[in-house]
Amino acid sequence: MALKPGPALLLLLLSLATVELGATASPPPPVLRESNSSTPAQKTWCVAKPSTEAAALQENIDFACNHVDCAVLKTGYACASPSTLINHASVAMNIYYQAMGRNHWNCHFMNSGLIVQTDPSYGSCVYK
Repeated sequence: MALKPGPALLLLLLSLATVELGATASPPPPVLRESNSSTPAQKTWCVAKPSTEAAALQENIDFACNHVDCAVLKTGYACASPSTLINHASVAMNIYYQAMGRNHWNCHFMNSGLIVQTDPSYGSCVYK
C-alpha cells in the first residue's frame, strides 16, 4: 500500500528526517583561523585632547611620568621642544599608553586622552 502525496506523507517524511538528523547530526567543529601574520595590527598612539585644561595636562604628565620613564622630555632630549604642556602631556601619555599595553583604558586620563591612528612623531621626537 503506497501513501498518497499530501499532508500526511509530508508530515511523515519531515518527522523521519528530523529523527534521522537528530540521531546522527552533531554540531560542526569550530573553525580555527590563523591570524594573518603579514597584516600587522593597526598601530595607535595616545595624545592629549587639544581642549584639555592646563591643570589636567600637568596632572597627566605627573601621573604618566610617575609610572614610566619620561627622560625624552628633559631639556636637550628629542621631545623637549616645543616646551608646551600639550606637547609634553602628549608624549608622556603616549609613553604610558604604549608601556601599559595600548589598551583604550590606558589612554583615558580622565577623558583627556585621544587614541589616534596617525603617527604624531615630529622632527627627532619619535612616538613609539
